[in-house]
Amino acid sequence: MGKLYTALLTLSIIWGTSFLFIKVLTPALGPWGVVFWRCLFGALFLVLVLAVTREKVNWRELPLFWIVMVGLINNVLPFGFIAIGEMSISSSLASVINAMTPISTLFIGMLLFASRVKGMQWVGIILGFSGILVLLQFDVRELAAGSWNGMLMVLAATFCYALGTQLSRRFLGHLSVLVLSASTLLAASVLALPIMLFGSKEGFRAPVSHDTFLSLGGLGVLGSGAAYLLFYYMVKRGSAEFASFVTYLVPLSAMLWGHLLLGEQVTYYMAAGLVLIFSGVYLSNFKKRKGKAEGTAAA
Repeated sequence: MGKLYTALLTLSIIWGTSFLFIKVLTPALGPWGVVFWRCLFGALFLVLVLAVTREKVNWRELPLFWIVMVGLINNVLPFGFIAIGEMSISSSLASVINAMTPISTLFIGMLLFASRVKGMQWVGIILGFSGILVLLQFDVRELAAGSWNGMLMVLAATFCYALGTQLSRRFLGHLSVLVLSASTLLAASVLALPIMLFGSKEGFRAPVSHDTFLSLGGLGVLGSGAAYLLFYYMVKRGSAEFASFVTYLVPLSAMLWGHLLLGEQVTYYMAAGLVLIFSGVYLSNFKKRKGKAEGTAAA
């Protein structure tokens, strides 16, 4: 059990710092440059793990269409939306909004996949979106400057994660964790390259500076590679419910790192919004204690 809690804390730190790395890298590489290099670093790391573990992969029999779709919806788009969002809001606030992912997953399941939503789950959805409304009032001056657009971009990312989660469960669930993670990140790298070339040309500059390289290593290798291995380790050795607890820890980790390293302010509105979102996440999963978690807030 000690190993599971160690994995949980480690994952919360990794995904918490991901918001910090995105904030630091976006001005230098552009949002889509961050997406491409992040996916590429993560994919190369997982391919290396595949080679070391000698896991057999029949690449010709992989469901290429769904791998590409999940790579686009679960990696390229949300990574890009979060990077764009953090151009106008703090990494701390982005992490709080991203905690909506489990509720967004429930909502997408209801709208697109005929999932049934009952009783307390509706209360959870309402509480979660109430938390977003509270966050939208957190600083009138920033709202006037257009930060609401950044918040909506991060919120859109949670719906991408939600749809990606549903698609991967239905069409890629037969793949091993390592093959699924590696193949979707490889597809995401290919998809992100032309977007970077047209949307963030500065990202085409090779990330050779020491700080940029280390930040990309942290974001790609850890935040997009090792993190998913830790998450699915907790799902298999513990439970999906246990793994979903990282949802509660990531914003706290991100807020702490943002305050300590970037001097970001933690406001009362952020704290109140976080409490409402956490309450909504808890209640939206109230009927699913013995089932699979309804999505987890990644970064």
